[in-house]
Order: sequence, then structure tokens, then C-alpha cells
Amino acid sequence: MNLDHVFDGSSFRAEQLLFNEPMSRHTTFRVGGPADLIVMPESSEQVIEALRIARENDVPVLVIGNGSNLIVKDNGIRGIVILLGDKFSDVTADGTTITAQAGATLARLAAVARNNALTGLEFASGIPGTVGGGCAMNAGAYGGELSDVLIDATVLLNGEVVTLSKAEMEMSYRSTKPLREGGIVLTARFELKPGDPDTISATMKDLNGRRRDKQPLEFPSAGSTFKRPVGYFAGALIEQAGLKGYSVGGAQVSPKHAGFVINTGNATAEDILSLIRHVQQVILEKDGVTLETEVRIVGE
Repeated sequence: MNLDHVFDGSSFRAEQLLFNEPMSRHTTFRVGGPADLIVMPESSEQVIEALRIARENDVPVLVIGNGSNLIVKDNGIRGIVILLGDKFSDVTADGTTITAQAGATLARLAAVARNNALTGLEFASGIPGTVGGGCAMNAGAYGGELSDVLIDATVLLNGEVVTLSKAEMEMSYRSTKPLREGGIVLTARFELKPGDPDTISATMKDLNGRRRDKQPLEFPSAGSTFKRPVGYFAGALIEQAGLKGYSVGGAQVSPKHAGFVINTGNATAEDILSLIRHVQQVILEKDGVTLETEVRIVGE
């Protein structure tokens, strides 16, 4: 798809537009073919502008953060990818309230809280996602979720920019109203409590240490591959089926934690998807349980 001139006359500068860009550079799995065009907005206005341009030119759009919950297929993505990342990542603290743009990482959000002696976001310090994606899926870990501290979020929903309260976000386990209805979280506000910086740092260090001990963080992955099936743990089912360490090409069920599929260095997206399908088939036949992927699969 030739998109060379669709952004002519727009407010975007050349360095905000990446043509024929490998998606492997923008996903934590480090796989994925080229996107026709990646657009990197610097403001909510530019997000809206990019969507308008895409709509007027009848071009498909995908919105991503840091690609931490994403598998992009090997032939890449036709159309425009709107990347909410470093260029859209301001985080500010005012009293006990923190306001963050969608592209800020959750690790940075937690660090700003710690640096301002605010407690409540320690759990988020090791989650490899962004504020936008994290709020859209109500990210959580170690007993905490963003719904615990969210005040409200500014969301592009059904063509309008609206501010949704926590109640209006309808946040549940890995689900929210924007996620279900195709909305885009632009900014979010969080209410925290005063805390001791040393205690906050110690908690973050402890949680991140536990994460490193249990999860294969030394390899590219998209985090936990499968949703938790009702009444079971995906990792336990996979381990009990003898699939720990099972490989397809460069993709492997992590020997460290069977709930993770990892890229051992040269995996293709098809390796990963073939491995996921094999695991799903084995568990369905052995246990009668359907494993649903937690990761989002896009592209062609």
C-alpha cells in the first residue's frame, strides 16, 4: 500500500513517519514483518489527526503501545500503525495525583510515583506495557491492578474524546469499556497515597526480583501467552502435559515458566503461532480445556 503522500500538509514532521518499518523493532517478541507506515503522534490532537487522515483515505489503522502484548505476523501490516510511545509519554505529579500520557511506560509511571514519595503503583513497576494499553486492559500483577488507583481516563471513543471515570471505564479482570468498544486511551489520572520512598523502592525491588526468578525475562516474549482458564492455571496445565521446553523453530515453551512462549533468538511469528496452536491442541485433547491467547495477533 503506497502511503507516501497521505500525510502531506499534515502537522506531522518527517521524523514522526516510518515507512516500510519492520514491526520486529516495535514488539517485545522481536518478530513481525514490515508495516506500510508507522506514525508517532506527539499529542492527543495528532492521534485524532492521524485517525482522520486514515479514515479519509480509507486506510486501515492499528494502534499500539510498546508492543508488549502483540504478535505481528511475518508478512507485516498493511495500512497505518499509530505508535503511542516515547513521543507521547509525559508524566507529571501534582500532590497525590499523577497524570500520564498513553505512551508512558508503566515502569516510568511507577518510578515517578516513587520519586514523589507516592505509594500504590509498586505492582506496575515490572509490567512491560504502557499507560494507554495498561488502562485499556486493566493491567495488574502481584495483587494490584490499575483499577485500584485510576481516577479517570481521557479516551477517544466512537469518534469523540470523552473523560471516563473509573466507574464509567467498567474495569474488570483484563477488560474495560474502551477495550471492548475499540476506544483509545489518550491520558489517565491516578490517585495515590503518601509513602516512604525507601519502603516503596524496597517493595518494587522485591516484586521485580520475584518476577525475574519466576519469568523468562532474559528472552523476548509477550509475557503470559494464555489467559487463565476458569478453575485452572495455564502454566500448570502445560507443564503437566510435558510441554515445558517444547520447541517449534526458534519458539519455545519456556523451561522456566510453562505459561510463557519465548523467542530463543531466531523465531518467526509463524514458529510462535505454530507452537501456540500445538499447545492448545494438546491441552484440549488431554484436559478438555480451551486455552485462549492473552496476546493479540495481528498482521498477515
